[in-house]
Amino acid sequence: MANANNPLRELHKFGQSFWYDSLSRDMIANGDLKRMVEDDGLRGITSNPTIFQQAIASSSLYDETIEREGRKGKNKEEIFDVIAQKDIQDACDILRPVYDASHGTDGFISLEENPHIAHDVKMSISEGYRLKELVNRPNLLVKVPATPAGIAATRELLVNGVSVNNTLMFSLDNYDAVAETYISAMEERAKRGLPLDEIASVASMFVSRIDSNIDGRIDGMLKTERDEVRRKELQVLRGKVAIANGKLCYLHYKQFFHSARFKGLEEKGARPQRVLTASTSTKDPNFPDTYYVDALIAPETVVTMAPATVPAFRDHGTPGNTMDQGVDAAMEAFRLAEKVGIDLNKTMQELQDDGVGKFIASYDDLLQAIEKKRKALVTA
Repeated sequence: MANANNPLRELHKFGQSFWYDSLSRDMIANGDLKRMVEDDGLRGITSNPTIFQQAIASSSLYDETIEREGRKGKNKEEIFDVIAQKDIQDACDILRPVYDASHGTDGFISLEENPHIAHDVKMSISEGYRLKELVNRPNLLVKVPATPAGIAATRELLVNGVSVNNTLMFSLDNYDAVAETYISAMEERAKRGLPLDEIASVASMFVSRIDSNIDGRIDGMLKTERDEVRRKELQVLRGKVAIANGKLCYLHYKQFFHSARFKGLEEKGARPQRVLTASTSTKDPNFPDTYYVDALIAPETVVTMAPATVPAFRDHGTPGNTMDQGVDAAMEAFRLAEKVGIDLNKTMQELQDDGVGKFIASYDDLLQAIEKKRKALVTA
């Protein structure tokens, strides 16, 4: 039975939707996913190649599918399509009541495009259409990375009826490009007389990876820095930039989506493209395990939590409208980063490149795991 004082459920009172950053067949089959919807107020799911890779490689959940499809002569890519299609469709169906009750605001499942095409506009467009057709559910979000090619593809997909989760976003400039693309796509749909209320989108701002990178640099600088004032500045900055980035991103969100320009589209049925905070698990043991989630709660936003963060927040998370607080301090953190010689734009670009690289590695490992099992099972 749902606990009325469950902090996960309480997030919704502050206008934030809780989504789960994991998906596997066992949580669909054993009822865990349905329970999270009912007890924890779960309102969506994000998946990515790493999540699928872990589920396929570390369990026998998918062996039957791999063997069956392998015996039909399907290759590893085709087998992955069958696996992803079933899991995503089943998850979409479990979350469908949330989608319906929220009139298409929540209840979404995200499925990532092949990360190998992150820098190819044409391939990203055709893959977006293909995944929409493959899953064939209204509550699917196609995950497209916020690379220049991904953003160009996103506009085309949104205009033509594909709902998108722009992922691997780090910098504020990157966010601005994503938000501008969404609004201009809605303007194009309005111009063509197409319905605006059929499209949903989120802009996924990655959080903890920023601090992991910058704090690592700070620790390196502290090893050689002898000036006490500089040392203090570096120490003050530790664990501050990721949250500052999230707060400033929300400020930009309001400038885009609380504007007269967007209000005109909203009156025609357009939904705001919500900011989604991703990568919210704490990597540094010096910080609380709900550090990032607690600090970035606001109306019209989404938070995804990984499996380790969910029980922690359920147990001792502190819901409240925190994203709007400390904006001046966030701006100060950015100024301080510049002062101590950390190039934030360069860092954020490196993080995005690294993120694409990690998803490519996971995707390749995922296909390799399927191929290894296919060979073993089909020749057994």
